[in-house]
Amino acid sequence: GNLVRAQGHVNNVTYIRYAESARINWAQNYAKYHDPTHKKQWEELWTPKGDGLILRSIKTDFKFPMSWPDRISVYHKLRSPPADTSESFILDVLILSERHQRAAARCVEDIVVYDYRRGQKVPLRPFMVAQLEKTWDAQQAAKKENGAKVGELLARVRRLEMDSWDREGALEDTGSP
Repeated sequence: GNLVRAQGHVNNVTYIRYAESARINWAQNYAKYHDPTHKKQWEELWTPKGDGLILRSIKTDFKFPMSWPDRISVYHKLRSPPADTSESFILDVLILSERHQRAAARCVEDIVVYDYRRGQKVPLRPFMVAQLEKTWDAQQAAKKENGAKVGELLARVRRLEMDSWDREGALEDTGSP
């Protein structure tokens, strides 16, 4: 399959490959940086050797047709806190076009934990729950901190508006005499 169409647009299936590759990197980062104690278990999640993370479904909303060449950044975010009894979790994915500095696609990945040895779904393993809880907490802290920054920015914009065109007695400049 051609990943770039004749018109230079990136084929839609390529976006799904971007999300898949980034999800593997996401788990590899746990193995390398966040939880080296369980490095082997994290690394085996992408092999049929034991437990695996299987993509049950993916939904992709395409925002605009990216064209080649472009560079991308892909970000994954947990949709909800992990539960030790859950056999799956949802990841929200953002695929950014570096050339256009905007979202090219948003995906929702439904991931299942699968035990290849037993041939069945299994609950998240304790090492996974522990790290995903830390990730969830970090996401929530960042959301709170960035929400506060946005609130401050909106307040500054409102003050600027009140000091200029939204003050009592201000006249609208329509650009004509």
